[in-house]
Amino acid sequence: MPKTISQALQKNFLGNSPDWYKLTIIGFLVLNPILLAAVGPFITGWVLIAQFIFTLAMALKCYPLPASGLLAVEAVALGLASPQAVYNETLHNFPVILLLMFMVAGIYFMKDMLQYAFTKILLRIKSKILISLLFCFSGAFLSAFLDALTVTAVLIAVGYGFYGIYHKFASTGHCSLTDDSLLKGECVSHLGEFRGFLRNLLMHGAVGTALGGVCTIVGEPQNLLIGHVMDWQFIEFFVRTAPVSMPVLAVGLLTCVMLEVTGIFGYGFKLPDNVREILEEEDRKKDEKMGLKQKGALLIQACAAVFLIFALAFHLAEVGLIGLTVIVVLTALNGVTEEHRIGHAFEEALPFTALLVVFFAIVAVIHEQHLFSPVIHFVLGLEGKVQLAAYYLANGLLSMISDNVFVATVYISETKAAFLSGAINQEQFDLLAVTINTGTNIPSVATPNGQAAFLFLLTSAIAPLIRLSYGEMVKLAFPYTVTMSLTGLAAVWWLL
Repeated sequence: MPKTISQALQKNFLGNSPDWYKLTIIGFLVLNPILLAAVGPFITGWVLIAQFIFTLAMALKCYPLPASGLLAVEAVALGLASPQAVYNETLHNFPVILLLMFMVAGIYFMKDMLQYAFTKILLRIKSKILISLLFCFSGAFLSAFLDALTVTAVLIAVGYGFYGIYHKFASTGHCSLTDDSLLKGECVSHLGEFRGFLRNLLMHGAVGTALGGVCTIVGEPQNLLIGHVMDWQFIEFFVRTAPVSMPVLAVGLLTCVMLEVTGIFGYGFKLPDNVREILEEEDRKKDEKMGLKQKGALLIQACAAVFLIFALAFHLAEVGLIGLTVIVVLTALNGVTEEHRIGHAFEEALPFTALLVVFFAIVAVIHEQHLFSPVIHFVLGLEGKVQLAAYYLANGLLSMISDNVFVATVYISETKAAFLSGAINQEQFDLLAVTINTGTNIPSVATPNGQAAFLFLLTSAIAPLIRLSYGEMVKLAFPYTVTMSLTGLAAVWWLL
């Protein structure tokens, strides 16, 4: 216990985080003004990006929002980005914020139906390879028409549902799923295997969102931006990107199978027999106890899911507003009228929403200090296929460390300016637009930084339960990154 106010303040700073982590963050905050004075804003800006990535990597030690938020506040105070620039970045990405606020909460009110459907699928398919392929393909198919964050929210809800069933069993069996020291006998190995099983499925599904998201104009936010600049509609966008997106999709699905067959890079975990028995027993009990009221609620949720897919596929409204509609319909028709029950639905998404706004502050630093300008000017100076390959690689590498939507926005704007000035012709402009789309979507699976869906999974409530850290996610994504990125590069060179 602290004995002085000084000790109390030290103890309170970043809470229960390790002392070395607290000292590291303090070191960052002290270093940045010194760097700014010594080497200028450009290098300081790149150091700030590295510091932000560090806070993400240590997400299991401390949720990234407090530490990265301090770095962002300091960056604004030092003049690396203005408050107006942060606001502009946030305003530009308001549809994403709206989506997180309401769509994720909407999925929360559908979790019973999702858990019911996916439990039936999981218990009927015995092959881990087939289940993995199903998760990956489902993620890809849904993300081609829906938003990747929405699909990821579904995957998290399903994974959390499976984990919750086993947690209930473990609690009655005197096992702890969060404190391994309390586990005994076979429970240790079974829990580790089950965690690995869920990690594998969630990563297959998350990669699937990238595989499908690159294919269509509604798959990712930057796709819509690129389509608007190029005046491409749904079909034309799909056809123009298909020479790259289709080979990558095929290789991605093959990679999924290969990883489960070989068990390399942390894959190959099976569902333990005793866990399957627990799930089957719980499923039987639920079916027996399910009354007409519960069946009616499932029916309403299923109808809401059909409406959700239809509304998103035809873009009847902004994604977040569709999510709000789902919340209103499901709470009204299923009798969820207490404020505290509705409030639980927003607990998962709002911390991540705040973190995303902090990330936009870092993006504002990138924009204000022109950190990517040297790379952009270099690739614009190239020609022909070499320029296409350089565009793909540059967009991919920058998207690994920054937001892929921001990278695509910068590149399509600069490329359009080059086209209007006569530096490139219409044909090359069309090919470069495809390259920007595929370059920002495919290699960005390497880290949680590039894809908001990956970052959402990393900072979700299920990540610490299944031991999905930043490093573990990078390791699990690595084989996909290699096979998909190389396939995309080859397709850009040979098929465009």
